[in-house]
Amino acid sequence: MRRLCLLSLLLILSACAALKPLPKPDPNQAWIGLYHEGKGKLEATRADRKALDDWRYFQVWPGNHEVEVRYQFEVQPSNIGGQAKAPFARTCLLSLEYPKFAAGERYGLETGHVGWQPWVRLVDEHGQEVARSAAGRCGEV
Repeated sequence: MRRLCLLSLLLILSACAALKPLPKPDPNQAWIGLYHEGKGKLEATRADRKALDDWRYFQVWPGNHEVEVRYQFEVQPSNIGGQAKAPFARTCLLSLEYPKFAAGERYGLETGHVGWQPWVRLVDEHGQEVARSAAGRCGEV
């Protein structure tokens, strides 16, 4: 019974942490949010080779920045070939660079994959793609 109570408390605390409200954007910086639909998982890991604190968003000063994300997804058996009966879990690090981040603007990172090939793109406030990832590293990352 004690173990069940402890587990319940941990679940409640983790849910509260996940629901932590986002801070007010700094109007002097660009705001980058992460958007992902589907069964995969998207995390921003670094901006300009510096680790990020919050996986839901980050802010950068105007100008040129390189962003790195970790994208975990499943490749369906139909894309694997052979005798595969179960999806294959894949983890990839992808990076993109954008030279024109503007103060007060909101951007979004969107991700997806075609078979084995993942992609991430940066969109502006109007949903227009402004940058796309280069080829990434996949495996134990």
